[in-house]
Amino acid sequence: MSRRRQATKRSLVQDGKYQSTLVSRLVNTVMVSGKKSTAQRIVYRAFDQLSEKNPASNPVDILQRAVDNAKPRIETKARRVGGATYQVPLEVPVDRQVALALRWIVDFADGRKGTSMSHALAAEIMEAFQGQGGAIRKRDDVHKMAQANKAFAHFRW
Repeated sequence: MSRRRQATKRSLVQDGKYQSTLVSRLVNTVMVSGKKSTAQRIVYRAFDQLSEKNPASNPVDILQRAVDNAKPRIETKARRVGGATYQVPLEVPVDRQVALALRWIVDFADGRKGTSMSHALAAEIMEAFQGQGGAIRKRDDVHKMAQANKAFAHFRW
């Protein structure tokens, strides 16, 4: 880590179609090897499928609720104290909560074999919206790990 100065936080450009920074972050999370137009196509097709399944609701609202459901509130970080490594529970900053939730949704969608990425992404967003699916299981595992290591909370600094 650099000791010179704190890196400046750049603002994220809103998405062109939905005017949402959350959609823009999802596109950046889906993107592989700098292929942004391919990632946008995948996300927009997934949103089309979400709006077909739920014509009454906005797909951006569904994504927002899915991310809110998948966000971890607390996680563990390894701290080395006196030759031993402890898993210390720490509260997660809001920006990292969103990043982890989006990453988990995209990773579990990518893990679904036998279907296109847009179908898998739509299904994973819908499951997270309903409070089930891989991303929710991952959040629960992270919370269980933090709860199990609550005894080491005094090592945080």
